[in-house]
Amino acid sequence: MQNILITGCSSGIGLETALILKNNGIKVYASARKDKDIQMLKDLGFITFKIDVRNKKEIEFALKTILENDLKLDCVFNNAGFGQPGAVEDLSVKALKKQFNTNFFGLHEVTIQAMKIFRTQGYGKIIQHSSVLGIIALKFRGAYNASKYAIEGINDTLRQEVMGSNIFISTINTGPVTSNFRDNALKNFNKNIKMKGSFWEETYNLELKKRLESKEDKAPFNLPASSVANVVLKIMNSKKPKPRYYVTKATHILGFFKRVLSTPLLDKLLNKI
Repeated sequence: MQNILITGCSSGIGLETALILKNNGIKVYASARKDKDIQMLKDLGFITFKIDVRNKKEIEFALKTILENDLKLDCVFNNAGFGQPGAVEDLSVKALKKQFNTNFFGLHEVTIQAMKIFRTQGYGKIIQHSSVLGIIALKFRGAYNASKYAIEGINDTLRQEVMGSNIFISTINTGPVTSNFRDNALKNFNKNIKMKGSFWEETYNLELKKRLESKEDKAPFNLPASSVANVVLKIMNSKKPKPRYYVTKATHILGFFKRVLSTPLLDKLLNKI
């Protein structure tokens, strides 16, 4: 039986992936930050770990326990992350560091600890959850864009460093997927962005906050979280998974535009989104 550690299983993509993999006979170690989410996962029948990816000791404990239980680790899905909206000029260094501590440095800590296991046993798969915003950038998403671009860079490097081994690094670039992402993004916007006196104050009120507060999924080509979960399942069942998987039509379309359009033309197009 294959096994996998998934970070960020409290809701959305992480939870849906855990459920689908479990239903397909894979031993899932599901993790989350909060006690209430850990209890929810236990009630669903998962083996759980409390992991805040910013906490090195929690990651070490989880991986050590998995090895003690199964004597192996087949796969890690680095899914934990959040969005920090706001114009670049309104982003404090403190807010930007918070974004990177979870989305990038936390992911990297899980990755390097898993790599120690994979080098020793001679095989393994790391699945990194990036975004269409690791391919193109959109306004008012600078912190999130930057964290995902960083993931792209380190994934591209790591793939080269494992060439010739039986260790595989796959990046999933998701577009609009049904989740609690906007709810969490709104909380971070209200907490970390000072609207009053900002050059963008009117735009924040008329556009950004309305979009984040909306309960409707108006994004074109929106897909359910299962669309990502099924890609993770495909990677786990593949002997040689691809280095990159695009999820949603938006990712395919915008990825194509990034390849063929000049930078000025691409900027004009993206500025309308």
